[in-house]
Amino acid sequence: MFHDYVTYETRRQFFGHGARGLGVAALASLLGADRLSALTGAGASTLPPGVHHFAPKAKRAIYLFMSGAPSQLDLFDYKPKMKDHFDKDLPESIRNGQRLTTMTSKQARFPIAPSIFEFKQHGQSGGWASELIPKTASMMDDIAVVRSMWTEAINHDPAITYIQTGNQIPGRPSLGAWLSYGLGSENENLPAFVVLNSTWSAKRDAQALFSRLWGSGVLPSKHQGVALRSQGDPVLYLTNPDGVNASVRRTMLDGVNALNQRHFDAVGDPETHARIAQYEMAFRMQSSVPELTDLASEPEHIMEMYGPDARKPGTFAYNCLLARRLAERGVRFTQIFHRGWDQHGALPRDLPLQCGDVDQACHALVQDLKMRGLLDETLVIWGGEFGRTIYCQGNLTPQNYGRDHHPRCFSIWMAGGGIKPGTVHGETDDFSYNIVANPVHIRDLNATILHQLGIDHERLSVKHRGLDVKLTGVEKARVVKEILA
Repeated sequence: MFHDYVTYETRRQFFGHGARGLGVAALASLLGADRLSALTGAGASTLPPGVHHFAPKAKRAIYLFMSGAPSQLDLFDYKPKMKDHFDKDLPESIRNGQRLTTMTSKQARFPIAPSIFEFKQHGQSGGWASELIPKTASMMDDIAVVRSMWTEAINHDPAITYIQTGNQIPGRPSLGAWLSYGLGSENENLPAFVVLNSTWSAKRDAQALFSRLWGSGVLPSKHQGVALRSQGDPVLYLTNPDGVNASVRRTMLDGVNALNQRHFDAVGDPETHARIAQYEMAFRMQSSVPELTDLASEPEHIMEMYGPDARKPGTFAYNCLLARRLAERGVRFTQIFHRGWDQHGALPRDLPLQCGDVDQACHALVQDLKMRGLLDETLVIWGGEFGRTIYCQGNLTPQNYGRDHHPRCFSIWMAGGGIKPGTVHGETDDFSYNIVANPVHIRDLNATILHQLGIDHERLSVKHRGLDVKLTGVEKARVVKEILA
């Protein structure tokens, strides 16, 4: 077996072994042992201070991802002129030959469906928001709304994969994995990257979410997200089985780690060290995770702020409260997924249900972080994978309509972490169909997120098959400085 393993050794692995031998000795003589340890990660569970490319504005990020694509037309992108265009055909000069999904491409007409929901301006900034999100609307002076996001992807899975990993084709590292790889963790007893999946209230047949969306791709596997479950053990096998106590578990783990270390010494596969690190993290999580998920210490006024759903494991509100607790404990990146935003039909029925799931909890999370002095160093992002069309999918009535996928423009918001509060960035045309000012590609969004955490998106990369793989890919990306404080 060992002979076979060595036979399959790649050229890159062979030279890597050489670098770890004489190469490391030479480098140590030039840099000194302390600096060498910092560069290689030897003997350290986290990266040392000062590895940022520049001074960070945020220490951590919380990403609230609305899977299925929320309708910007019914939430943030107010288009009052559309009321006069009810049931009129979308002008070809607006569509301009844009490709459509197979769900609407065969429609005889593309009738305009104005939003039936009321909009108002809020706060000193005067940002517009829908009646569906009153709590979010009340903090318009705390957030920055970007109304000019766009992407090339027109279907859910490629679009979500694209915004999460920088590529529509699966296999690349996710945003959280990049942050774990680039910055390490502030808490050795919890993962650097935690994922929370939420229940939802609208139709039940929501788009599937695959674990590759929080995977490590070509990075070492220790950087992948750890998904906490809402039922049973938050992590599988967190609780020791009957007859096994912590001492027995420790002894067993020491034996397994010794075998893995022997394998590493013989073969040099870096994934072996990743496996050892993950076993050790799992052992420490047996104490840290139960304490994390025990909300008994939360005062009543905090529970009320997040709403009644905060007492129900697995809900968006419960997960937002966990996200704040994770932020307090130094977790680098927390991603909350909330599905069910894919309103191809019956939008006036289903969209209020989705907003009811998240509106109060989003407000509570931002305000809770703010009260605790954590918002300035925690970047919060809210959004989906693309937007929705102004034209109706299927039958249109004055009180009922659906909207198809629309990648040309959509809205997101951000808060904390050096974001300029009370900002509205970007503008779309009267039909919320095309961007007319300050376009922001999803590459720009990811570059901005990395920037706020002290990372230059051009310099965070990993060699893979002769390429410098980056979150933002090879095409141009820019930091959206207009929304930064």
